[in-house]
Amino acid sequence: MARPQSRRRSGPSLLELPGAWLGHHLQSAAATLGRLLHAPLATGMTVAVIGIALALPAALYVLTDNLRQLVGGWDQGAAISLFLHQDLSDADAQGVAGRLREWPEFRRVQVIGAAAALAEFRAQPGFAEALDQLSTNPLPAVLAIAPQPVYATPAEIAGLEERLGQLPEVDFVRVDTQWLMRFQAILDLAQTLVLLLAGLLGLGVLLIVGNTIRLEIQNRRGEIEIMELVGATASFIRRPFLYAGAWYGLLGGLSAWFLVTLAVVALQGPVSRLANLYRSEFPLAGLGAVALLIILGGSMALGLIGSWIAVNRHLRGVEPD
Repeated sequence: MARPQSRRRSGPSLLELPGAWLGHHLQSAAATLGRLLHAPLATGMTVAVIGIALALPAALYVLTDNLRQLVGGWDQGAAISLFLHQDLSDADAQGVAGRLREWPEFRRVQVIGAAAALAEFRAQPGFAEALDQLSTNPLPAVLAIAPQPVYATPAEIAGLEERLGQLPEVDFVRVDTQWLMRFQAILDLAQTLVLLLAGLLGLGVLLIVGNTIRLEIQNRRGEIEIMELVGATASFIRRPFLYAGAWYGLLGGLSAWFLVTLAVVALQGPVSRLANLYRSEFPLAGLGAVALLIILGGSMALGLIGSWIAVNRHLRGVEPD
């Protein structure tokens, strides 16, 4: 016996008149949310899995963002040390410092004379006895230079290092923030890894939502067949499932935000105690408004895409008998 053809339509029907289009959207969104809330255990488990999947890249983003802010604060104290030739006197060092103070790139140029440098070394434990064996001072005069914040970036520091090294009075240049430049490169690499992880876990969210919607389609198979028999359009039947995917995504995004915020609050105490040991303060920054909107928008988009894929694939197999 030949199988009866489906009565599912693609055009408008009595169930979806133009005037009732917006009302049915609102009704479908509210009814779908109510259906999810009436199954709190199943909904909570799905939302929790989505939230954990989204919270992992979000937490790594918060970590790299806080480290970048911390390094940015250290960049403000970037220092360049100029070791002058040993035959130059402190007066010559003062003359070089006077010329460098006219450079707009520098906010402070400090002269550390040879005698002052030797006194600093002598104050260090274990150096006094060794220095007593020397008949002359082996240390040259040093200029400690602090660049302006605008010129404290890795690229600008590298340019200043090259220019200062060409001065005839300078023996060699030491940049005290090279390790910060390397750390910035590590943070850039970590940010790329966060994006890759977010992509992989976003694919996982698609699979979670798609499988959840597939199970819901199977559970509501009889209801779908009845709607097809009375002439419901494909969009009419699809709409509740698409809203379910959007709700799963939105609730999962809120769950991810809650988990990340909870982690930031829990870590603020230990971080503050660690900063106090260095006589400093470092308030942790959580997810800002822009990041929250991106997470919520992205999670809703993932939920919609996952549900759309599941609906288009599995509704074809639901035909009225």
